[in-house]
Amino acid sequence: MTAIAPRAVRHRAPVAVGACLVSFAAFWMAQRAAHVSMIDLMVYRAQGATVRAGGDLYALRATAARLPATYPPFAALLFTPLPLIDTVTMRTLAAAGNLALLVVFVRLSLRLVGHARVESVWWVAAVAVWCEPAWTTLRYGQINLLLAVLVLWDLSRRPEDRWTGVGIGLAAAVKLTPALFAVFLLATGLVARRRHGHGGPWLRHARVAAASFAGATLSAAAVLPYDSWRFWTRVVFAAGRVGHAEDTANQALRGVLARLLHTADPGAAWALTAAVAGATGLGVAVAAELRGGRAWAVTVCAVTALLVSPVSWSHHWVWCVPMVLLLGTHAYRLAALGTLLAFSSYALWWVPHGPGRNELHQNGIELMMSALYGMFGCLFLVIAGVAGVALRTPRGPGRGQAVTAGQAVTKE
Repeated sequence: MTAIAPRAVRHRAPVAVGACLVSFAAFWMAQRAAHVSMIDLMVYRAQGATVRAGGDLYALRATAARLPATYPPFAALLFTPLPLIDTVTMRTLAAAGNLALLVVFVRLSLRLVGHARVESVWWVAAVAVWCEPAWTTLRYGQINLLLAVLVLWDLSRRPEDRWTGVGIGLAAAVKLTPALFAVFLLATGLVARRRHGHGGPWLRHARVAAASFAGATLSAAAVLPYDSWRFWTRVVFAAGRVGHAEDTANQALRGVLARLLHTADPGAAWALTAAVAGATGLGVAVAAELRGGRAWAVTVCAVTALLVSPVSWSHHWVWCVPMVLLLGTHAYRLAALGTLLAFSSYALWWVPHGPGRNELHQNGIELMMSALYGMFGCLFLVIAGVAGVALRTPRGPGRGQAVTAGQAVTKE
C-alpha cells in the first residue's frame, strides 16, 4: 500500500489534465455544432477598424444586430490589431485564449480560497467550462475572463510589489465595473487608518490602481480626443445604449427589478436597491478583509459590482467560479451545490425572451427563473456576512494584518 500511494499521487495530475482536455474538446465541438457567432468579438474587431480608419467610434453600429461600442476608448485601442487577422483565425485564437484564461482563472480562484492541489485546477476547469457564464463568454467572444484574471492576479500580489494595483486599474480602463475593487481597497485603507492610525497596504494599492486607470484613460484621450470626450461626457451615462434593462440576460438588480415591476425603467426602485446592496456589499467586504478573510472580501466585492451595475449580462457572472469554490471549502456545501446548479442550469433562457420584449410579461415562475443569478448573488452576500462574523478578531495593519491581507492569496 505504501508503495502504491506515491505512484497514485504522481498519476493524479496527468489524469486531471487529460480529463480537462477531453472536456474542452467536447466543449469546442459543441460550440461549433451550435454555430456560435462570437458576435461581441466581431464588434471588437469593428471598433479596432474604426479607430484605425479615424472614424466616429460611438456612432459605430456593427454586425447585422447593429450593436454599438459601449466600452471606454482605451478598450478600442486594444482592439486595433484585430482587423489584421482573418475572421476564422481570430475566432480560433479567441476560443483557445478564453479556454486558457479559464484555467488561469480557476487556478487563481483556488489559490484565493486556500486550495493548493494542482490537479484540482484541471478538474474544476473541466466542469466550469460548461457553466452558462463560461459558455456564453466563449459563444460571444467576450473578454470577461481576461478582466477577471487581471483583477485576481492583481489581488494576489504582495503589498510591496511595484505592480500591485496595475491589474485593477487596467481592467477598469477597459470596462468600468472592476473599478469597485479600487473603491473597496480605498474604503478598507480609510477604515484601517481611522482605527489604527495608518492605512496599511490598502491605500497604496488603491492609489496605484487609480494611477493606472488614469494613465490608460489619458493615453486613450491623447490618441482619441473626440471619442474620449464623447464617452466621458455622454456615452457613460447612457445605459440604454447597451440594451433593454429587462432583457433576461441582464442579471443585475436593475434587470431583475425591471422584470419584476414589468417596466422598462425601474428608476428610483433600482437606485435605492442598488445603493443598499452596494453599501452592504462593500461593508461586508471591508469587514472581511480587515479580519483576514481576503477570499470572502474579493468575491463579495465582485458580486456586489455585478449586482449594482446597470447591466450585468449573464456572461459577466464568471465570478460564480470563486463563489462556488469558496462556499464549498467553508462548509456551506448545500449553498455551493445550489449555486453550481443555478449557474449551470441555463434556466434564464427557458423563459420567454427576445423580440417583442416578452420579459415585461413574465409570470411568477418565469420571474424566478430569470432572476437566478441576482438571487444567488444576494444570498451569497448574506452568507458572507454571516461567515465574516466567525472570522478572527480584527488586528491593526501594524501588528501583522497587512501581511495577512496582502499575502493570503499567495500562500499555498
